[in-house]
Amino acid sequence: MTGIELAAWSFPVLLALIFVRVPIGLAMALCGIGGAVLIYGTPAPLLNQLKQVTFTTFSNYNLSVVPLFLLMGQFAALGGLSRALFKAAEAWIGHWRGGVAMAAVGACAGFGAICGSSLATAATMGQVALPELRRAGYSGALSTACLAAGGTLGILIPPSVVLVIYAILTEQNIAKLFLAAFIPGLLAAVGYLIVISIYVRARPSRAGRMAPAPMAERWKALAQTWPVIVIFLAVVGGIYSGIFTPTEGAAVGAFGTGLAAWLAGGLNARTLREAIYGTAVATGMIFMIVLGAGLYNTFLALSQLPQELAQWVIGQGLSPWVVLAAVLVIYLLLGCVMDSLSMILLTIPIFFPMIMGLDFGLTPEETAIWFGILVLIVVEVGLITPPVGMNLFVINNLARDVPIQHTYRGVLPFVVSDLVRTAILAAFPGITLVTLWLTS
Repeated sequence: MTGIELAAWSFPVLLALIFVRVPIGLAMALCGIGGAVLIYGTPAPLLNQLKQVTFTTFSNYNLSVVPLFLLMGQFAALGGLSRALFKAAEAWIGHWRGGVAMAAVGACAGFGAICGSSLATAATMGQVALPELRRAGYSGALSTACLAAGGTLGILIPPSVVLVIYAILTEQNIAKLFLAAFIPGLLAAVGYLIVISIYVRARPSRAGRMAPAPMAERWKALAQTWPVIVIFLAVVGGIYSGIFTPTEGAAVGAFGTGLAAWLAGGLNARTLREAIYGTAVATGMIFMIVLGAGLYNTFLALSQLPQELAQWVIGQGLSPWVVLAAVLVIYLLLGCVMDSLSMILLTIPIFFPMIMGLDFGLTPEETAIWFGILVLIVVEVGLITPPVGMNLFVINNLARDVPIQHTYRGVLPFVVSDLVRTAILAAFPGITLVTLWLTS
């Protein structure tokens, strides 16, 4: 069996391992090790490479951003910043039709600006907003669906752990990727607000109404969000003004959110240990997936499948847009059975060379950044796509009285919004790249 045939067979084997609940990092490592041994015909070369792959993977300085962003999210939750964001949004727009659900999405967007994890955003905001949504008379389907969709803003609005991993895999500038993600992230939030507005008008019985808050109460609630604003401006402003690198910015953000949590009384010796432990567990899980993907991608490189596939696609003379559409559809399908980070690590070494070999009328750097944002968006759709949308399970676990089927039905309009936005950003790359052009 040739290397290409081995690589092709490895995909169904990998999916089978995932299906029987083998951890994704271990599944990729097993496929990578097994495939490499079959190509070499002996384990000796692979054993020699294992130490090199492991060291090369974990000695990457840019990976230090990951635990720092995760720690920032932990501190932000301890500091009550998620509650402050939701209360401020609720005070200003909670009396609108569907306003409490819109406030939840807006708070998710704000929390995503200081937390690079979608699951953390969904879990944190779910704990804060779900009781308020149910108290305001919102149906279980709409309550859980808007929070699951809003949670995806955690990886869409910078900082984003997934974008950091993409930047490392493709050797792109992290700061430029963060900058390019702003407009798509804001479009996602606006799209979700439009969905909620249409939903509550079509089914008014699914949402309650609140009395308008006094203006003094609105300004007081808004003032409580000052730590989020200061931290976000410090991190983002510092990165784009050149004061510090993205890694240093993540450290500044972690320190700032930790200080805010301490001042709010949420950070003490016990909660500090819990935050560090939670960060370590999440980081270990991510790094295990990264290592497994590194071993699997080493096997794919030995098989020559990515290079041969890229050359085959280019040789077919297909329109670049047709190829791009096919790649995005594959991501949407994979999102039904895999988590976002695993998809990125598994597919980018295959799809990235293919896309970079096509002519979209952009420079290589623009193509890489634009494709990265598109991948981020379709990966985000996978987080709320049945049957394995991780955000759906996170939120449904918090609302055990809501059948998962209701959440599935409730989230479909949000998925449609995501698909429309993906099509628009794919058809008009300038929407994504305009922030880069304006700052260059």
